[in-house]
Amino acid sequence: MKLIGSNVKSAAGLLLVALAALLLAAASNTLADRAADKLDYIHRNGQKPHPDSHPAELTEDEINAYFASGRVKLPAGVKSVRVTGASGAITGKARVDFDQVKSGRGNSNPLLSLFSGVHDIVVDAEASGFNYHGHVHVNSVAIDGVEVPHFALELFVEKYVTPKYPGVGLDSTFRLPDKIETATVGEHELTIMQR
Repeated sequence: MKLIGSNVKSAAGLLLVALAALLLAAASNTLADRAADKLDYIHRNGQKPHPDSHPAELTEDEINAYFASGRVKLPAGVKSVRVTGASGAITGKARVDFDQVKSGRGNSNPLLSLFSGVHDIVVDAEASGFNYHGHVHVNSVAIDGVEVPHFALELFVEKYVTPKYPGVGLDSTFRLPDKIETATVGEHELTIMQR
């Protein structure tokens, strides 16, 4: 009789774990779907001759769920992106396979040997959008908790990032899509205004 009771408890425990996993997955999909709906609205609103100027807000959780859902095509070698926003600043975390990032572009510069293998990356940047333009300034990058010297980071970006993504660097300015006039990074949210 004890064996049957033990099996029932184990089965109930497994059922609870499975149910919790399903609920977490559903919550994540709901957040990703909410982000997708908001992004779709922003795009449709931007197609209008006179967009609705009420702010649209995306939460950090929605953005991270959207990244995790696989709906964003990330550059080769970049995995599991997570962002945190705080008053004009963004901290991005990712797992990066530098050998995939550098694929097809060899270099014998010993300073760039730092950028090889698979590592956890943390990027701290300032980000804002105003007057229909986005601005991003990268303050620092750490690989596995060790800050990368700025000159080595500049070499890497010039050699491997900018050739694949013209206009992207440690300081980037770009035109915002869909008549977005301002994009403001706040505490765990992004607020977008269109005009």
